[in-house]
Amino acid sequence: MIAGHGGAGSSAVQAQSNKIQSSVVKTMIFVSAFYALSDAPIQIYYLMLNINANLTLLESGYYAALFISFFYICANPFIYAVKFDPVKGILLRLIPCKTNIVVPIQSIETTGGAGGGGGGRRQFVTARA
Repeated sequence: MIAGHGGAGSSAVQAQSNKIQSSVVKTMIFVSAFYALSDAPIQIYYLMLNINANLTLLESGYYAALFISFFYICANPFIYAVKFDPVKGILLRLIPCKTNIVVPIQSIETTGGAGGGGGGRRQFVTARA
């Protein structure tokens, strides 16, 4: 009987769950497509060598295909950081300069004095967001 009851909070939780699930699916599709595109050149290179053993391919072509394949390994963490919302939120909380907000609290005008300088002076307070 309890499972049949629903409240306003359950629809919000369901919407949040759907948003996270959609984000995960979109990220996995993007990562899978990027993997297929970045690994295809080296796999085609190997396939061509296995089909025709007499085929002589350029060494620079091999290294270019290998670089593209290794590029995926380097880019993968950045893909998750940009596309996957939970990871993005965790990474943004780890950056301390992103959480500090400087707010002016008072403006004091100085007109000279012992220092001989004039001009305005501001005091600032740092608040955590």
